[in-house]
Amino acid sequence: MKIYTRQGDEGQTGFFGGERVSKSDPRVAAYGDVDELSAMLGLVHAHLSSWPSLREKLEAVQRALFGIGGEIATPNPRSRERLRGLVQDADVTVLETSIDEMEADLPALKSFVLPGGGPAGAALHLARTVCRRAERSVVELGPGVLRPEILRYLNRLSDWLFVTARFVNRRERHPAMLW
Repeated sequence: MKIYTRQGDEGQTGFFGGERVSKSDPRVAAYGDVDELSAMLGLVHAHLSSWPSLREKLEAVQRALFGIGGEIATPNPRSRERLRGLVQDADVTVLETSIDEMEADLPALKSFVLPGGGPAGAALHLARTVCRRAERSVVELGPGVLRPEILRYLNRLSDWLFVTARFVNRRERHPAMLW
């Protein structure tokens, strides 16, 4: 099978289930933003070669994002029934537990933190902003279009990315730049 199909040459793409839409459709923008976030996390992963447990967590997040993208790209409820790996509230709880564990080793925040630090920490800060954009794109689809677990997951994920950036920077001895 060839990677190119020529089916999108006129600005159309297909959802899972067969419906064709413009590449400017809000669902396409939303799953594109989620895909960009996953790619950004791949970059973060590359910067964390000495952090095997954190790399495992990032891979789990990328799998969750793949499921979210698939769900966004599947507007037909019958087609959605065939999807696997959909995020659940338990996935949100995993992020919250990880946040709590990392925050136990961090100083309390008393001012805003400027994005930066070492390569891994800076990439995590950038991933947080990409996550917020993906979240805004999902919100733009409107209430009731997607399961609420998706929005909860993306919201918590941006928190997790922020805390992880702080945690990695502290462990790698890159002092926080405060505002």
